[in-house]
Amino acid sequence: MINLKINNNPVTVREGSTILEAAQKLGLKIPTLCHIKLDCFHVEHRSGSCRICVVEVAGRPNLAPACCTPVAEGMEVLTNSLRAIKARRTILELLLSNHPTDCLICAKNRECRLQELAHEFNIDRVKFQGMQSKFDVDCANPAICRDLNKCILCRRCETACNVIQTVGVLSGVNRGFNVAVAPENFKPLSETACVFCGQCAQACPVGALTEIGYREDIWKALDDPKKTVIVQTAPAVRVAIGEEFGMEPGSISTGKLVAALRRLGFAKVFDTDWSADLTIMEEGTELMKRLETGENLPILTSCCPGWVNFMEYQFPDLLNLPSTAKSPQQMFGAIAKSYYAEKLGIDPADLIVVSVMPCLAKKYEAGREEFSNNGVPDVDYVLSTRELGAMIKEAGILFELLPDENYDSPLGESTGAAVIFGASGGVLEAALRTIAAKLEGEEKATIEFCAIRGLEGVKEATVTIAGQELKAAVVSGLGNARKLLEKIRRKEATYHAIEIMACPGGCINGGGQPYYHGNTSILEARKDALYRADTKLPIRKSHLNPSIVKIYEEFLGEPNSEKAHHLLHTKYCPRIIHE
Repeated sequence: MINLKINNNPVTVREGSTILEAAQKLGLKIPTLCHIKLDCFHVEHRSGSCRICVVEVAGRPNLAPACCTPVAEGMEVLTNSLRAIKARRTILELLLSNHPTDCLICAKNRECRLQELAHEFNIDRVKFQGMQSKFDVDCANPAICRDLNKCILCRRCETACNVIQTVGVLSGVNRGFNVAVAPENFKPLSETACVFCGQCAQACPVGALTEIGYREDIWKALDDPKKTVIVQTAPAVRVAIGEEFGMEPGSISTGKLVAALRRLGFAKVFDTDWSADLTIMEEGTELMKRLETGENLPILTSCCPGWVNFMEYQFPDLLNLPSTAKSPQQMFGAIAKSYYAEKLGIDPADLIVVSVMPCLAKKYEAGREEFSNNGVPDVDYVLSTRELGAMIKEAGILFELLPDENYDSPLGESTGAAVIFGASGGVLEAALRTIAAKLEGEEKATIEFCAIRGLEGVKEATVTIAGQELKAAVVSGLGNARKLLEKIRRKEATYHAIEIMACPGGCINGGGQPYYHGNTSILEARKDALYRADTKLPIRKSHLNPSIVKIYEEFLGEPNSEKAHHLLHTKYCPRIIHE
């Protein structure tokens, strides 16, 4: 343990701690901009590049960045000296001198850390006038907009892309005034191996990385009398949307979410949980067939489009392993544009399917060529949780005062197995519930598989079902996925089933969720809320969903049938990086 003084207050911290951590233990606030620490993922970005956190250390001639300066025995630190405060203000003013001042129309307005610091320091004018960066804005993809003119070189996005996700698209390019954090040769993201997971956008403290928005398109569709506009909402949205309206993290806002969407004008409000149950029927049946034959094991879940993109770019030699089942979003779209359109008696081209997703990769997924029929996409538009929050505010709806309402039928009935899809481990647990019931009987089958729950990056478990041992792994975060897949490639690890989610912790931490600014207790609250929602539902196994049973009887035949394969399955192809 190390003893030191901060602002003349004694404090004891573990060896290796930083001045910032010691100050936080005393309840002292040191401003930060580039620093971010994600405790439950064991990740910390503390490059000291912005220097906003500088403090005065006795005996040292220069100010020290608190976020990356280790404590030492007997150290004396001043966090609030005039010298430190003036230095921070000057650094902030220099950052603002090369930053656009279009805050009112910036996608990060009121969520921008630079804006927040300018307010805290009471900066009301740009003191230094000089030449500003002139980079082209890259919005040539369906998911992420990159505006390097707003980049402050904190490099948090680089840590997200290279350290957490190991995708390796973003790095420092050029030197001097032309330096930027960007893909090689400033390529558009669409010409790189970017998987569009959106973790860079979650990490960015300013408006340099934001999502491509579709609010205006949806407003126009809702106002078009020739179109029938329906909406589906993903599991993780219901435990995060409330944060946009000041509700506590982990608030289960399902009923208010449905009510708000009706008031926005959607003809029907459906639940992606319904198609999550459908996914389990298809993916679970596929797993059981592979277990019987012993071929193409381990099966890899394919619900996450960011993970699928990563697989196509980074592990094309293992593309025989992912399940061929589409994601719940795309299954819903395929059923809506066939079964549901037929029930309504309308042309699929006149049925607009909108998804509300926690994920930016879902925007990319909806635009993939294979997910359309005769030029009509299965899913027309994808909104993030944040975008939906903005639409509700725009419409003047008081979300927290809305009554709880239920989803519409027939694509709105779901089970507890479906709602846990939003947390890491949920997809595999849902599949195990159904497999156990089919092999052991409804009464004897286990319904709780707690060993594969939690925010840990890699979880392993051996589950015994009907006397057969099934080795399973649950992985979240693409860096963890890479390590596991490399072991499989080298035949150093053997499993029967693996669930992989691109975002650490799963969809609760998707790139389109409300910004949590490194406070991972918010992710814990969202996760716990999903499992609470699961236990409160009367049916907790996908195969017992009466609406799912009905669609097989009326339309699909049986899981993995020819018709089911045509509508609900796909294939993946190796992708190459543009030269």
